Amino acid sequence: MLALHQTVALTQDIPETGLQSGDLCAVVAIHDPETYEVEFVAASGRTQSLLTLSSASLRAIGDQDLIAVRSLATVNP
Repeated sequence: MLALHQTVALTQDIPETGLQSGDLCAVVAIHDPETYEVEFVAASGRTQSLLTLSSASLRAIGDQDLIAVRSLATVNP
């Protein structure tokens, strides 16, 4: 089970939002052990997306993960 405020990574692309597997988000609410509300934030601090996702769509991050930055300009101009 993921914890409130835990930083996690997306495990699949969500094309309609422009989000890709590996994008980071924070758990902002736990609806039940299998359903989480997560917030994706742009580098500027603006909320990019607030989604309810299943645990299968998320994974904990760790020392093996590298943080990167990519542009969403082509997705949401």
